[in-house]
Amino acid sequence: MSLSLNQPILPKVHKTQLLISVTSIEEAQIALENGADIIDLKEPAAGALGALPIEQIKAIVAYVKSAKDADVKLTSATIGDLPMQPELLLSHIAQLSTTDVDIIKIGFFETDDYQSCLDALKPIVQTGTRLIAVLFAETTYPNDLIVDIKAAGFIGVMLDTANKNGLTLLDYYSIEKRSEFAENVFKLGMQLGLAGSLKIQHVDLIKDVNPSYIGFRGGVCDGNQRQLALDAAKIKSVRKIV
Repeated sequence: MSLSLNQPILPKVHKTQLLISVTSIEEAQIALENGADIIDLKEPAAGALGALPIEQIKAIVAYVKSAKDADVKLTSATIGDLPMQPELLLSHIAQLSTTDVDIIKIGFFETDDYQSCLDALKPIVQTGTRLIAVLFAETTYPNDLIVDIKAAGFIGVMLDTANKNGLTLLDYYSIEKRSEFAENVFKLGMQLGLAGSLKIQHVDLIKDVNPSYIGFRGGVCDGNQRQLALDAAKIKSVRKIV
């Protein structure tokens, strides 16, 4: 991976960063030019955490790392909407590890056995691969899962929505529930990302819990449709208030 083991992704006292999901070099350029801190690589047409082809990820990552001020920009990529099967996760993570992406995001889809996956991923983390667990607002997880994710060596947790049906993270998580979730993540020394069909009017509400970063796709696209093109003006507007 491109970051050394002792190089932090975010300072302990952080300013909330802006994550923009992109599908191409052209969209990465738009995101960078309008203030994105983290360029997230995703295929919206392939699901909540749809994965882009490996060669496309390599090309976008190379572009971002060659761009102006690239040293302060991060890249992340999803492994896709995959079932929680250890060997399957390991295979896709191994492929992504060849792309030089900074962070790999893994969706924690519903299963009766998260621990076998976490156990399988520990050796990957020990090699320096930086993993973020994406939890979904619609899913009820075991009470101790975040503690187990930390124990497995993940650098952070992201809370998103799995169903892109017009509902947002705020429809599932009240301010009290968001605050409790954030406290549980931060007290373990992990980063917290918040996303889930968010739009510009949601930023002030989401910022109340001081997340490490806020993620956008549909809310900064034409017509607020995640499969349409990025809208530079919307990204710029979000950047001003994040």
